[in-house]
Amino acid sequence: MRLRSAHSLRTRLLWFLLAAILVTALAQALTAYRTARAEADEIFDYHMQQTAMSLRGGLSVSGGVATGAQGLDEENFDFVIQIWTADGLRVFESAARAQLPQRAVLGFSDVKAHGATYRVFSLQSRSQVIQVAQDMAARREMASKLALRTVVPIAVMAPLLMFVVWWVVSASLAPVSRVRRQVAERQADDLTEVSEDGLPEEIRPLVHELNLLFRRVRQAFDAQKSFVADAAHELRSPLAALKLQAQGLQRAGDGATREMAVSRLTAGIDRATRLVEQLLVLARQQANATAGAPPQPVALTEVARLAVMDATPSAQARLIDLGLGRGDAGTLDGHPEALRSLLRNLLDNAVKYSPPGGTVDLEVCHEADVMRLSVEDSGPGIPEQDRERVLARFYRAAGADVVGSGLGLAIVRSIAELHGATLSLGRSRRLGGLRVELLFPIRR
Repeated sequence: MRLRSAHSLRTRLLWFLLAAILVTALAQALTAYRTARAEADEIFDYHMQQTAMSLRGGLSVSGGVATGAQGLDEENFDFVIQIWTADGLRVFESAARAQLPQRAVLGFSDVKAHGATYRVFSLQSRSQVIQVAQDMAARREMASKLALRTVVPIAVMAPLLMFVVWWVVSASLAPVSRVRRQVAERQADDLTEVSEDGLPEEIRPLVHELNLLFRRVRQAFDAQKSFVADAAHELRSPLAALKLQAQGLQRAGDGATREMAVSRLTAGIDRATRLVEQLLVLARQQANATAGAPPQPVALTEVARLAVMDATPSAQARLIDLGLGRGDAGTLDGHPEALRSLLRNLLDNAVKYSPPGGTVDLEVCHEADVMRLSVEDSGPGIPEQDRERVLARFYRAAGADVVGSGLGLAIVRSIAELHGATLSLGRSRRLGGLRVELLFPIRR
């Protein structure tokens, strides 16, 4: 639970915001308290000064000292007023108990008397000295009460503001909780997209990327299911043929018949082996496209030379003139083994479909921002209406008399899509057969 709270965005936001509100409220309350006390001191000083100035008219001098509160000397008055004549004769005192010193400093001063500290303001008129004093203890008490009144609203508003912040953070992160519930409540095979309605701009890109991931995984699963179904269907025929050929071998009565049956069985095994190899290559390329393996710089001409070397034995067996006509230097970001498999499939198809003594040419051209790869042969070519369909798995054009699995061009298209290349099929003007052209984008 502690680890979950430490990594919870909601908890972290609430802790930081509530702590910031609390610290700010305390700082504001302390500042307001000190400011209110300072202002109260200024107000009290102003009152003392105004009181003294209002007495500048003077009092009549008599034989005794006039007392402002006769019989109430023990009363604790907030202000104490004493007036002396110019000769030092005290003619008025509001509280005899205070007994402030007669020697006065004009203006404001702090005076200690009888264990108490007084704030004193002295003013000299033409004939008298007026002294107004206030007990500092009483002043601090009144100033503190005034200051506390300014702090009370802050103490009330801070919890209210903390509640509002808690509500706003919880409401703002509610869409995140909704997305989490949608993902948590779905089944393992449920790859439907998560709703992006009502999501904030900060969360929507994350959910969008999650939906793209679900879409890619769903496409990979669909491709896998389709691949398994097609592979099972296509493997059924060669396996059934192998079974029939094995039964024919068992029924062979003489050596010549047995030799023919063995030859047919070997050819059937070769065809089944080739089909399985093609299926594995196609599955591997689809897995690479889904996994997104990092590309690396590849010299396409070098890969083409290796592919020509791989296809040379089969071309020599059929007396096919196979060669690399043009090989420009240049690199592209790709996967070397996948590109070699692409070229090997193109050359194998060209050699198989070209008549004995025919020609197969391979070219690699560097043009502007692309690498152009082309394979031409002198075979029958592919009708225009079938050129798009032959790129699908297990499809073979009508009238083809060459044994094959129908996977070669499907593998080529899969590898081309992996590299972002453009694949096109056409007719070779020079050799009369099929021309396969791929344009690979390159980085400068």
